[in-house]
Amino acid sequence: MFLNLEFKDGLKIVDTHCHIDSDVFKEDLDELLKHSFNNGIEKIIIPGAHIKDLPYAAELARKYNQVYFAAGVHPCELENFDENILREYLKQEKCVAVGECGLDYFRFQSSDLQEIEHQKNLQKHFFKIQLELAKEFKKPVIIHTREANNDTYEILHQYSKELFGGVLHCFNASEHLLRLSDEGFYFGIGGILTFKNAKKLVEILPKIPKDKLLIETDAPYLTPEPYRGKRNEPLLTQLIANKMSEILDLSREELLKICLDNSKKLFFQGCL
Repeated sequence: MFLNLEFKDGLKIVDTHCHIDSDVFKEDLDELLKHSFNNGIEKIIIPGAHIKDLPYAAELARKYNQVYFAAGVHPCELENFDENILREYLKQEKCVAVGECGLDYFRFQSSDLQEIEHQKNLQKHFFKIQLELAKEFKKPVIIHTREANNDTYEILHQYSKELFGGVLHCFNASEHLLRLSDEGFYFGIGGILTFKNAKKLVEILPKIPKDKLLIETDAPYLTPEPYRGKRNEPLLTQLIANKMSEILDLSREELLKICLDNSKKLFFQGCL
């Protein structure tokens, strides 16, 4: 059952990265979304992670007026990659981005350096294919990067002038990646900001240009305090926003207007 929290100040939030297509939401999704939309959640974007998930994500976007989706393949889900299927979903009206795509070197199991290099090259190859699709379809990209900051930076720097912007989802407080703020990239801030061990992100948040800030949950993962350990959900963006406004010394109203405007610029081109 969803957390029965209420935020009635009328301020709006776009959850720019929320896996409401996850099985853990199926039993109470209608009620959860109704409650979220009644408590300040303006829109939700479902990122693509696996080819097999796209039909349901697109279905949810058709069913709920305030839900949108992205079409892409996570770097750890490349086995069934199909560019033609991605193309079909990228043509749909409520598909607002390519992704989540990128690089993830964290999960490599092999101790064989040659095999690791092969896996890195595969991820780079499929990442670049999705960046080419973003160029072709004139959509922003949602970037996943984990323990791959240097390669992520080099590839995005190479493509940045031809892309239509993008967001570094679940930004990991890398000074190196922060340089991409000058190249049209935004930074998704999530529940990690509220964790006790998030000192690096707390320190770097004020260095992010305010016109490049976005709010996300990555629900059902990375639930913010004080609900860590429970299922994350869109409404908990409110707690992330509270922490951001505290660190940046902004009112909730100022912070949420900035992030709403940023999401509009990147994903919705004036339709909010």
